Amino acid sequence: MAAGTRRIARETAVQFLYQEDFTAGNGGFGCDLAERFPLFCALFKINKKARKYTEELLSGICPRLAEIDQQIEASAKNWRLARLAATDRNIMRVAVYEIVYREDIPGQVSINEAVEIAKKYASKDSPKFINGVLDSILKSLSVKRAL
Repeated sequence: MAAGTRRIARETAVQFLYQEDFTAGNGGFGCDLAERFPLFCALFKINKKARKYTEELLSGICPRLAEIDQQIEASAKNWRLARLAATDRNIMRVAVYEIVYREDIPGQVSINEAVEIAKKYASKDSPKFINGVLDSILKSLSVKRAL
């Protein structure tokens, strides 16, 4: 899969997760992914080549959301997850999933992609903040894997 297609897939996953932040009902976050994702793709005319990897990301993130959020909150010193900008939070969710659960993707690639997506969609201070949080998670994970 081309790098450009993966970037589009990551951006799409961020957009879907952002929407879920505001529309997740009683069923829970991403609980009806099989139903909602095709509708999301149709409504927002999502690139067909990017859909497969987006769905892989979302299928991995949604059931692990609590674990991913806990890692973000632990590394975002003095920030509760609820206080983070929704865009930043969701960019980091995608990157943390890749860093922790996708051994086929180098952690630094996930961080770089998150920073580039933040430059496009988030505030001017977000890329630096996101880079710091994700770098902390990557270093912590590297230490755990070395033990």
